[in-house]
Amino acid sequence: MKSFPLRVQPSPSRPRTLTAVAMAFGLLLASGSTFAQQAGNIDAAKTSASNPAPITATDTTPAAPAGSPGATPAATANPNDPNAAAPAIDSEELSAEELNAGMSHDLSPWGMYMAADRVVKGVMIALALASVATWTIFFAKSFELGRAKRRLRRELAGFKGSRSLKHAAEQMDDSSLSATLIGEAQEELRLSTNLREKDGIKERVALRLDRIVAASGRRMSQGTGILATIGSIAPFVGLFGTVWGIMNSFIGIAKSQTTNLAVVAPGIAEALLATAIGLVAAIPAVIIYNIFARSITGYKAQVVDASTQVLVLVSRDLDHLPASTEQRGQAPHVVKVG
Repeated sequence: MKSFPLRVQPSPSRPRTLTAVAMAFGLLLASGSTFAQQAGNIDAAKTSASNPAPITATDTTPAAPAGSPGATPAATANPNDPNAAAPAIDSEELSAEELNAGMSHDLSPWGMYMAADRVVKGVMIALALASVATWTIFFAKSFELGRAKRRLRRELAGFKGSRSLKHAAEQMDDSSLSATLIGEAQEELRLSTNLREKDGIKERVALRLDRIVAASGRRMSQGTGILATIGSIAPFVGLFGTVWGIMNSFIGIAKSQTTNLAVVAPGIAEALLATAIGLVAAIPAVIIYNIFARSITGYKAQVVDASTQVLVLVSRDLDHLPASTEQRGQAPHVVKVG
């Protein structure tokens, strides 16, 4: 029996099925590769964020053609090239230079004085001289006032046991103030010898003594006016020096075009030193002036006490002289009879 081969006729729908399966498989592969690429990009971004890549200088000059005679190999960025970080190094060096310039200033009072402007130096010298004058007047006037007060106390003690101007004059030194007061009183009594009005004589003696008291107060007050002047104008002179110095500091800031505190602070400190010296000169002057004002007031009170003692002795002498004259003038006349 003869067999015939069985031929299977392909179904017309099979190629379509295979094509669909192939397309689905291709889509799966494409989507998988896409997801893998996205995951790789995310990992690379994380890695670059944690470890930033070094910045290298790139040459933007277009490369010459290979065949040209002046062609040179393209320059590549060298991470070890020191010129790549030159701008940052220059800025750091500039800041370091400014800091060193500020720290190089001598911030002691003498160093700030030497670095100050001529005008500020003149102000400082004037204020220093004013301070020297203040302390000179203080020591000289303190010695003078102390000696005068001690002398007056001894003279006032001598008046207590005196019974007349002549007796008091014998106990006083010829160069003392009390001797001057007694001499003026005796001179007025001598000039009023032929006058019997005791009130007029006392008034004239009192006027003479008042003149001596006023003159002694003026003499003792000499020099205190300088203290008042220094105490009133020294702060303003120091302020002038400060304003001038700060003005020069701002001009220097504008020229240097920097606001670094290490550079600006020394100039301002030099300017403020003028105000400090002005206060150092003014504050002691005001205090010493007030001390001397009270001391001179006490000295004048002692002089007034001495003049009062002289007036008491004048009144006593006047009471003695007219009493004997009146007794002689009023003596009864005896008439003998027979």
